[in-house]
Amino acid sequence: MDKLKDNYRLLINWWRSLNISDDAALAEAFNGHIINFAYNSGNIENSNVTYHDTREVFEHDGVSGYTGDLRTLFEIRNAKIAMEYFFKAFREQLPFDETFIKELQRRLTLNTYDERRWQRGERPGEYKKGDYVTGRNETGAPAEDVADEMQELMDDLKNLPEEPEKVLTAAAFFHAKFENIHPFADGNGRTGRLAMNYLLACNNHPPLIIHQEDRKAYFESLEAWDTEQNLTPLKRFLLEQLIKTWAKRIDKLQKLVERNITANPDLPTDFVRDLLFARNLPDEPFYSEANRNRSEETFEDGTKDNLK
Repeated sequence: MDKLKDNYRLLINWWRSLNISDDAALAEAFNGHIINFAYNSGNIENSNVTYHDTREVFEHDGVSGYTGDLRTLFEIRNAKIAMEYFFKAFREQLPFDETFIKELQRRLTLNTYDERRWQRGERPGEYKKGDYVTGRNETGAPAEDVADEMQELMDDLKNLPEEPEKVLTAAAFFHAKFENIHPFADGNGRTGRLAMNYLLACNNHPPLIIHQEDRKAYFESLEAWDTEQNLTPLKRFLLEQLIKTWAKRIDKLQKLVERNITANPDLPTDFVRDLLFARNLPDEPFYSEANRNRSEETFEDGTKDNLK
């Protein structure tokens, strides 16, 4: 657990040093994970969703020679549409509220509601009008209670603290409660996972991928909330998934920290680590000759400017 927390701290320090304030910066930071997120989130509940097809749709807006079922293709296409809305919402600083979640779900489920749901009056972007099996003998909240329970959930998530651990806890609470309510006739899992990442991103926290190969542990952690109101398993699971999502970045950061610790043996390790992210992630140890020369040049330039 200590190693998990150390990696988490390292990742958070890096992420917050980026000062992400617009959709372009968020997309750049999350680059390489966007297609992975869409594939994994789609595959968790639909094994026909493949990485190849997801990449083709995201990069080329279509799949040549596709032979799968049409619903799956719509789901993949909708994942792209919803992701575009995700970044648009971040750019426009749209609040994390029911309107946002309904629009997210609408985009994720366009043209995918089956005839039975449609005949019952169900529509993408609207709360469910009937009850549907969601798990072991579970149907979620009764349709007539969904609006009140969703409003209560959104109220609980207002004015979150800045501490990253509390943000991740809030994300776990949202996801557990949202899936427990199961407010829509379809697409609740995909909507909940993408909405959770919006909550994280809006609170200066790196988003994460819930990997399809870990679906058993994922469902078990959600069930712990359903049956015992126990959030700890989901919090632990999301932390593990976060570290797994950013494993390559964390490895790179660890090597950077190690180089700088070696270059500065007289300084406390935590001080070196924190100082790194107050800078612009130098490619070489910050007490190296190159950085020393750069600092001297900056000092000389600044002195000349002040003497003018």
